[in-house]
Amino acid sequence: MGNASIAVNPAAVAAKQKLVASFRSRGIVIALLSGLLYGFYTAFMTMGMSEGIWTVWYGAESGLSAFAVTYLLAALGAATTDTCSAMWALGFATVRGRFGDFLRTIKTKPGLVMVTAAIIGGPLASTAYVVGLQLAGSIVVPIAALCPAIGAILGRVWFKQELNSRMIFGIVICFGASAMIGSTGLDINAADNLMMGLLFGFLAALCWGIEGCVCGYGTSMIDPEIGITIRQVTSGFSNLIILVPLFGMISGADTVGMVAQSFGDASAMPWFLAAGLAAYLTFMYWYKGNAMCGAALGMACNGTFSFWGPFCCWVVLGLAMGIDGWSMPPIAWAAAVIMTIGIFIISMNPMDLFKKKEA
Repeated sequence: MGNASIAVNPAAVAAKQKLVASFRSRGIVIALLSGLLYGFYTAFMTMGMSEGIWTVWYGAESGLSAFAVTYLLAALGAATTDTCSAMWALGFATVRGRFGDFLRTIKTKPGLVMVTAAIIGGPLASTAYVVGLQLAGSIVVPIAALCPAIGAILGRVWFKQELNSRMIFGIVICFGASAMIGSTGLDINAADNLMMGLLFGFLAALCWGIEGCVCGYGTSMIDPEIGITIRQVTSGFSNLIILVPLFGMISGADTVGMVAQSFGDASAMPWFLAAGLAAYLTFMYWYKGNAMCGAALGMACNGTFSFWGPFCCWVVLGLAMGIDGWSMPPIAWAAAVIMTIGIFIISMNPMDLFKKKEA
């Protein structure tokens, strides 16, 4: 019996290649959208903390101590945003009939790993991020974007993950860009709290880098949508019931009343709800983009928030709302772009984008 041969239809092969390329291209767009939404999350949250009762708390006659103004209000702002994000996540899970999956998964070992990671990346990182924003403005965003570089280093130390020469080169670029941003603190006209704000931005990057390493284990065994819901719920409620009361005890403030005022403020809450939705969608689009175009390219596209964060703050807070202090010096804009390039190099070999895919 002769060998059977299968004829390959060139038109079918071309159609399949076109479909794969289109799917990957849509994934890149979605991953880029996640970085853009992170910028809007930052801008909307900051705007919420500039409205209503927040103007009273930040006022000279609020009666709050310097500690409370710097740390308690930052924790409360992060808690309000993260809780709104958790409400969005639970709402979407309920509508999609997945609330039961959420309850079952959170009790498992991978679910508990996600809870641990969310505590590190939620109350600790988000509060440090907000403190940095309040002290130094949007210039903190590119510093916080160091998290992929820090995550790559920690992954090598803790889990013996690959850290080749290309990734090291990307890490050097990222830290070089952060040094460029830090150099703005040497300007005699720089804000008094700039360097302290940059330090808190780096602390946020460190916590998010740790979260990224730990979440790698959890998300490998959990449906991304459920994992995101666990992350947002843990982050929001742990911030609200742990960090805010802790800072309230230290500063002697009435946190129960302040939480009620924060969630009941009609002028600020729309901004927090928008920030919470943007935060939820950022994670959703990040995971979806990763699935469509690959984790490496998805991470690189998401890392563009080092540019989109300051840009969105400048547009929403500076241009649209007319709030001073949200412009950045040229060197910081350049550093944000360089940081994006460094994240891209850490995540993947840029030459892979130019290689022709074989049929």
